[in-house]
Amino acid sequence: MNILLFPNPALREKAAHVDVFDKKPGIITVRLTELMYVNKGCVGIAAPQAGELSRIAVVDATGNKKAVKTSGLLVLVNPEILEKSGSCVNREGCLSVPDFTGNVERPDKVKIKYQDIKGGFHILETHGFEAVILQHELDHLDGILFIDRIRNSKRDMFKRKKY
Repeated sequence: MNILLFPNPALREKAAHVDVFDKKPGIITVRLTELMYVNKGCVGIAAPQAGELSRIAVVDATGNKKAVKTSGLLVLVNPEILEKSGSCVNREGCLSVPDFTGNVERPDKVKIKYQDIKGGFHILETHGFEAVILQHELDHLDGILFIDRIRNSKRDMFKRKKY
């Protein structure tokens, strides 16, 4: 799997709901997890970023200095936000938009429902940096990039200094 880069049109497509829980979701999540960990500083990746239009994402903020609390490695199939509240602004970056970062305002708390690779349902409530990551990755499943959420590109978008 390779990371698709903006402006690749596949990044703007809505990912398909996973209905069959055979070996494929497990294979996709293993590959996504490998991609996430091999890219230093990466805390999440969604299947569309790797050219797989399935509603699958992986997230792990463990060890990141911005994360006060984390749930460890999260493997999310068909995730959806049930509730969100609060507000925070974070500097976001993305493997698919490697040349820029930007200040993005998002809810600070989220409650999500998702399935695991076997189809079991789970509910997760989290806040802070982990909540931001989850929203960022779920956006990818709907063809939305963080640059779409930047209110003022002149004030809140920055050329990345290093990656």
